Amino acid sequence: MVQNDITISPRAIDRNASPAPPAPAISLPSLPVLPASPAATGPQPAPEAGPVRIALLLPLRSEALGRAADVVRAGFMASYERSSGDRIAVEVLETGDSTQEVLSAYNIAVSDYDIVVGPLSRSGAAIVAQRGRVTKPTITLTQADGAGEPDAALPPKMLPIGLSVEEEARQAAAWAADDNPGARAFVISTNIAWQRRAAKAFAAQWQRQGQGLETMELTLSGGYLSAAGVVQLLKRIHAERPGLVFAALDASQARQLREAIGTDIPVYGTSQLNPLALPDWPTSDPLPDMNGVRLVDMPWQLVTDHPAVMIYPRLVVNADQRRSADMERLYALGIDAYRVAREIALNQTVFEIDGVTGKLAIDLGARPARFERTQSHAVYQDGVVVPLSNAR
Repeated sequence: MVQNDITISPRAIDRNASPAPPAPAISLPSLPVLPASPAATGPQPAPEAGPVRIALLLPLRSEALGRAADVVRAGFMASYERSSGDRIAVEVLETGDSTQEVLSAYNIAVSDYDIVVGPLSRSGAAIVAQRGRVTKPTITLTQADGAGEPDAALPPKMLPIGLSVEEEARQAAAWAADDNPGARAFVISTNIAWQRRAAKAFAAQWQRQGQGLETMELTLSGGYLSAAGVVQLLKRIHAERPGLVFAALDASQARQLREAIGTDIPVYGTSQLNPLALPDWPTSDPLPDMNGVRLVDMPWQLVTDHPAVMIYPRLVVNADQRRSADMERLYALGIDAYRVAREIALNQTVFEIDGVTGKLAIDLGARPARFERTQSHAVYQDGVVVPLSNAR
């Protein structure tokens, strides 16, 4: 289960939904070089260089990740098709789940192509970081296992741009600290792996900011927060009176939490508190019990009139199916992955992109390469998630 680092629950992966049909792998031919005319005098122009070759390495044959990989591919190709004037050729390379297969495919790709985009899985990125021949720019679509910490060492040419729940949690901590200087935080999660990672990242950032906190892990029973755990949480809240709560939970669990603790304590969270794709909010039932809850999410999920969001087509789904918010985020990741690869193909080493997944800052000259994504602040208002800048 990958959140890619988006964590995607099996329920979120609808194998019946159809992503936008990906364009076939495209390879632009090199221009022919004609022999010089015997009568030609003076220096001859240099032959025009061929296209920059990008390999998109995805686990399309994977039982667990095939659907997610197909969605990333659709986003990447949608972005590529809107840059048709570039001398860039893209080829999609398919793998399965095996880390050895991913490593072998990567080493072939880095020999035959100028830029590699992938792998998508944490384990795949980790094996490439540890044993791959990372001699060319490599844009991984997730964090390598162990690479979620800000100071993790990676090969110099490896640039991880995955959607990191840990980074969302750190940004939520910085936001909450600005809103509540000196406050004590309660960090709430369950034993689900991504929630533990988010809680740990928030706690570390909160403590770096010199503020106090308490953590509590609630158990689940039939998909619900356990009643006994919630009662214990209420006792601790009443006794210790925290200034805010960070909910490392999904939207359903956060609604249960909010019902229990009320609306007096500010609640912050990650994009997982936003359960719907942006186009579905107008026709969905509002969630008024979440009003005032704050979260970070990407422009693709929040802002219809964002300059980049407007120019890309939405992920195609069957008419009778609801969109998956997690799949929308992976589609957006594919869009921005091509935009990053394009800048690298144009020999940019330090650049910024106002992307559909956030504001991106890249420095390939740093050791290791530096990537930062700043996402948008949002809040529930009238039962709907809206950008904080649009809130009343």
